[in-house]
Formats: sequence, C-alpha cells, structure tokens
Amino acid sequence: MIPKKFVSPARAWSLPLLGALLTGCSGVVLKPSGDMAAQQAHLITVAFLLMLVIIVPVIGLSLFFAWRYRASNEEATYEPEFHHSNKVEFVAWGASIVIIIILASLTWIYTHRLDPYRPLERISEGRAIPTDVKPLQVQVVAMRDRWLFIYPEQGVAVVNELAAPVDRPIEFSITGTTVMNSFFIPALAGQIYSMPGMQTKLHAVINKPGEYEGFSANYSGANFSGMRFKFHGVDEAGFEQWLDKVKAGKDGLDRNAFLSMEALKDPQRPYDEQSVVAKPVQYFGSVDKGLYDAVLRMCVDASVPCTGGHYMGAASHAAAMEAHGDGEAAAHDMHDMAGMHDMHEAEPAPAAADSAK
Repeated sequence: MIPKKFVSPARAWSLPLLGALLTGCSGVVLKPSGDMAAQQAHLITVAFLLMLVIIVPVIGLSLFFAWRYRASNEEATYEPEFHHSNKVEFVAWGASIVIIIILASLTWIYTHRLDPYRPLERISEGRAIPTDVKPLQVQVVAMRDRWLFIYPEQGVAVVNELAAPVDRPIEFSITGTTVMNSFFIPALAGQIYSMPGMQTKLHAVINKPGEYEGFSANYSGANFSGMRFKFHGVDEAGFEQWLDKVKAGKDGLDRNAFLSMEALKDPQRPYDEQSVVAKPVQYFGSVDKGLYDAVLRMCVDASVPCTGGHYMGAASHAAAMEAHGDGEAAAHDMHDMAGMHDMHEAEPAPAAADSAK
C-alpha cells in the first residue's frame, strides 16, 4: 500500500500538469503562422485522424474481447477450433488497404507540394503571389556557436536575429561551417539541414506579424543549446526600420571578421568554450560580396583552395538529367539519397570566389 504522504493533492496534480506542459511543446507546430508550416500541420492532423480509424477500434475490441471472453463468463461462445473467418479477414485487410492507399496518396501529393526547393505558388490558402513581388533572399550560415544571416540584396548581415515582411515569399540558401545543423523555425516551415560545403534551400512565407523562436533541431556538439535566434515577422515599414537599424551597425563583415567569429580560443579544448546561452545579436552594416559563396566553397581563408565537388553545377546537373531520362525524378532521387536535398538545384559559386584561391 502506498503511504498517504506520497499521494498528497499537490503530487496528484503534478503528472497531469507535466503532461500539459509537454503537450504545449507541439502547440506552435500544430498552430503555425506560416503557410508552409500550416500545410504540414494539416498533413499531420489528417495522418493522425486516419491512424485513429485503426487504433480506436483495435483498442476497443481488445478491451471488449478481454471482458466478453473472461473465464467467469459462461455465456460466451467457446470455439477452441475456430481459425478463420472471411468476414474478419475482409474487414481487417480491407480497412488497412484503404488507409494505406489514402496515406500513400497524401504523401505523394504533399511531398511534391511542400518540397522546400520548390518556389512558392501562393501566400496562403486562396491568395496568389502578386506578379510584381520578388522573394526576399536570405543566406543562412550555421556556425560553430551561432547563426549568421546575410541579406545579399540589402548588403547587411545579422547574428542570431532574422526578420522578414509578412506575406512576402522568402528564399533561404543554407550552408554550414563545421558539423551538421538543422535550421528550424516551427511557426514558419519544417526543418532543413545545413552542412559544410553543401547548400540546401527553403522557400517559405510568414503570414502573421510576431516574434518567433528559431533554433537548431539537430544536436551539433558543445554549443548546441546556444544555437537559438529570434525571427521577426513585420510589415514592410517595420522591415525597412529593422534594416535601417542593422545598417547603422558600425561593424562590417569581411572574411577576417568571419574567421574571427568562427575561431576557437583553444582548439585543443573546444568544450571549455561551450555555451547554453545564445550569442548576443550582432549587426553588420556592410558585408563582403561573395562571402557566402566563399563559406559554401569552404575557402573563406584565402590560403585554402576552394572546393567544387560537393554540389552540382548547371552543366553536370543537365548531364545527369539527360542520363537518367527524367530530369525532375533524377534530381529528386539524388537529393533523397543524400537524405536532405543537398544537391537539388544547387548553383555554382560565382567566379569571384575563385579569386580567393
């Protein structure tokens, strides 16, 4: 018997409260503020409901059979030789096949519709993208202990802070400098991996103004807990004000500044510099052109030769499509094999980056 001191009212409520807190972790995923994430949430909900079509009857029948055919119930039919029923087989297999067909169809449709490499076709349900609206270009670099966001068209860069206008498509180009990370803003879209020497893509749009959490969803070592940032969804005027604040930053981001941020004080003892707190926001009012491409080609340090074998250029991409006979299918097969779209639609760095060699 459990002593009364272990079942106080406070303790009795602790487990339900803990469960409520844990379920709150997925609240943003199921109620996002971006159209891509909203479509993903819809798919999750539909898949969950389809699962219940099987799970609820199975659990219910398991409990019913245990009660109906209990040893003390002498009225229950006893058929020890029973081994087959066409009706049972039809229901069991028929329901499963129907569910599988529905799930397979949804998976096929949403896999192509929500491909992160695919440019957006709408702002939200029932709202097309205006023909005169261009996607906002953002270059994302997952560094050892922080996120770097470069706005090439605006000529600025920011550490651990991101902003974008509401209802304007965003095209993220994502790479990394050390180990694999995962770029994830739950309210905006699904997670996308970042890897050194490779580029991934994400097209998304934020539909509601607000401040949202962004972080690395893939364990990346000593500074994993500090790989967090804020994403601001603002109107066009608010975005221009944010840009003015960034451009007012006195620091400029060149190759030397980038290498300084990435360097370890003591390479032999990297865990001495681990941090569970995100690095402070830092604004760079100017940024070297071609810096992102140098990061992508792993030659920010001018003494290091640029690499060229970790992504597909236009010529090799076209040759691969012709060899496979189906360009789109071949491209998708390649990035599916890589597990994270690391080659699909990747563009070669401009020739300016070669000058760093």
